Amino acid sequence: MKISSLKDLHKFTNKISKIILPGDYLFLFGEIGVGKTTFARQLINVFELKNNIKKSEVPSPTFNILFEYELKDFIIKHYDLYRLKNEEEIKNLELFEIEEKNITLIEWPELIKNKPTNRIDLFFKYTKDMKQRVLDIKLTGRLKKYDFKV
Repeated sequence: MKISSLKDLHKFTNKISKIILPGDYLFLFGEIGVGKTTFARQLINVFELKNNIKKSEVPSPTFNILFEYELKDFIIKHYDLYRLKNEEEIKNLELFEIEEKNITLIEWPELIKNKPTNRIDLFFKYTKDMKQRVLDIKLTGRLKKYDFKV
């Protein structure tokens, strides 16, 4: 799926926001600068607008590791695991605690070995000429039934 413009990404973000629920995870894969945090920002802002909450800036959590966004009925947890070195450091974050009350976005999830069931893996990539961005999507668990052709 092409996501080279903010309009393309926003179209996808609106569509995906309609199917994810508390208890779901979104794993965001891709190199630096390819659009992971931009997607997270758009998704969080979509949920804030749906809940009549003022839009947040949604900075990258690279140095903080986690930012939380409280909505009316659930919390969106936005993690960035870029600086972590091993799985032991991930265990200390309690990523998979109280999952039924959260939607969890995880940038750089490569170190996670035991992945949750209800998950969307988003693979953000540049085209070979580095002029376009594309997104590959893998759905697991209850989310497998959805189709994401935009």
